Amino acid sequence: MTRYLDRQTLNRLATDAGLKVTGVTTAEVFHDAGDYVVDHIQRGHLTVFSWFSEERARQSADPRTLHPTVQSIVSVAVPFWSGKIEPLDDKLRGRIARYAWGRDYHKTLKQRMKTLLATIQEHTGLDIESRELVDTARVFDRAVAARAGVGWFGKNSMIIVPGHGSWVMLGEMYLDLEIEPDTRLLQNCGRCSICIDNCPTGAIVEPYRIDSPRCISYLTIEERGSIPRELRRLMGNWVFGCDVCQEVCPYTGAAQVVIEPDFTPAHPDNVFPELAFLAGMTETEFRERFSGTAVTRAKRKGMARNAAIALGNSGDERAIPVLESMLLSHDEPLARGHAAWALGHLTGQDAVKTLRYAHSREVEPDVRAEIEWAMEDESNASQLGRPLRFIRLDEVR
Repeated sequence: MTRYLDRQTLNRLATDAGLKVTGVTTAEVFHDAGDYVVDHIQRGHLTVFSWFSEERARQSADPRTLHPTVQSIVSVAVPFWSGKIEPLDDKLRGRIARYAWGRDYHKTLKQRMKTLLATIQEHTGLDIESRELVDTARVFDRAVAARAGVGWFGKNSMIIVPGHGSWVMLGEMYLDLEIEPDTRLLQNCGRCSICIDNCPTGAIVEPYRIDSPRCISYLTIEERGSIPRELRRLMGNWVFGCDVCQEVCPYTGAAQVVIEPDFTPAHPDNVFPELAFLAGMTETEFRERFSGTAVTRAKRKGMARNAAIALGNSGDERAIPVLESMLLSHDEPLARGHAAWALGHLTGQDAVKTLRYAHSREVEPDVRAEIEWAMEDESNASQLGRPLRFIRLDEVR
């Protein structure tokens, strides 16, 4: 019996399973992607991922190292642009990247791919060996999507899908089943460099190349320790991920509105979380608010750290008592240290008295170092005549 599935049937079954965009490619080695990643490693743009070696990159480029009997790779995408949403009040709030507003996309895509596999097996009458993957098993998700014709690489390294921009969740199914492959799309970004020009931290160092240690998404999610001081003031109020390079993209700006219940936020704080809540939440409160979403990856102490930076960048005097409370009483040293920076950054020389008092009580060396740096930095800033004023909310709207 020929192990084959026609393309039209795949589309129909995938749509029924909630996978709105599909593409198919062969199991040939992704030579170009492998070469690119090795070059990326050699340039030092993946130093924060020490486990991802050149050898591992080469292995990842060959689908058969993951699934020896694979014949076809199905790339799937679920669009999630739900339109523009603004905060409903003027409280000090952070921002969470749109993909993390609702249910953890890993769970959603895997569940839907499992459903698709079951219907394929029912339709063909075959027992199919499959691997369903979402950001796992060292797969080059975007390279698969590009070769499968789902979309093309934007200069921000995101996959841009016609009609949806880069607002899509990607997954892959490695199947020991023959399916007619699709061809690559011919579109590209042309001369446009708006994503590069607008990256807050300059992480898009050249077209199609991201310096991971500078990316706000890496800093707010993957970084477990202290965030480099020179980058903190560039992070704005992002507390989990960053959407800037997607929001400014003309293709993404033309995305169709899609209503996906799984990606609908359960609470306004899953979109624009109140910074005072993040700064003082308990572990139980953190779990109650963000359980089942991708935000749990950053952990409670990471979100508190991120909230401190956002408060420091707020330009709003309402952040002062919140930061003072963090500095003097938060149980996590990481949060206290970043609160010291934020307080100094926000109030300048006016923070020195509080910082000195905190320094006299602090026992953690890393936090003491942050306090000392904040006092020295703000003293120097004052001598240089840096304006120390609060920015009104209507000035930044």
